[in-house]
Amino acid sequence: MDGTNVYSTSRAGRTIPALLVAIGLVVGGWLLGVEIKETRLGDRYVAVKGLAERDVKSDLAIWPLGYKEAGDDLAALYGKSEGDKKAILQFLDKQGIQPNEIELGVVQVIDTQANEYGGTRAPRRYIVQQKITARTTRVDQIAAASQKTMELLQQGIVLSNGPDQGLIYKFTGLNSIKPDMITEATRNARASADRFASDSGSKVGAIRQANQGVFSILAANSGGTTEDQPGADISSADSSLMKTVRVVSSVQYYLEK
Repeated sequence: MDGTNVYSTSRAGRTIPALLVAIGLVVGGWLLGVEIKETRLGDRYVAVKGLAERDVKSDLAIWPLGYKEAGDDLAALYGKSEGDKKAILQFLDKQGIQPNEIELGVVQVIDTQANEYGGTRAPRRYIVQQKITARTTRVDQIAAASQKTMELLQQGIVLSNGPDQGLIYKFTGLNSIKPDMITEATRNARASADRFASDSGSKVGAIRQANQGVFSILAANSGGTTEDQPGADISSADSSLMKTVRVVSSVQYYLEK
């Protein structure tokens, strides 16, 4: 057997796999470079926010009228409380509030001495209290009536001023304006992205990520803001007949060369 031929064949057998490995490394490196380039291009994006607002009028009014009487004679006290209720119902009727718009709460009787364990006694043993609630979509009528409660005070009826006793205005038509507001907020976000892209010599591509945001209902002209702009007094919206509905959409757009 020719030793030279054996050696040549052996060397060729080692050279071909090595060549294939080298080609594989070159091709693999090229593919990796393409992937890295695409990844870097994919990281080019801009995050923007779009604001949309609507000034709306409340379409539901809820007016709780709480009152109480205190005394030591329960029967007489109950009679006086019934007189207060009659006077309040007459007042509401005079203001044009319909019977089907009025809810009578449960009469509550508190015996201030029932659970007494010492200390100073209350000046009156019994407290009788009740709440009458007017609920109507005729918000202007309720607003006008709320300015005339002095008539009740002149009859000796003092309305309660607890945390749940104030006149409340609600806007129930949010779902009807949501789609248009989301569209407007998204359009405003796109306009901001276009301006940024123009300044950076790019153009806006597809949406990378989007968040429609949370709708907020604030008192009109309150200067209140959303979570993106701290300082809003959202609770004051309940006492405002006119309100501002606001949504902020957050959108990320890819940037293209």
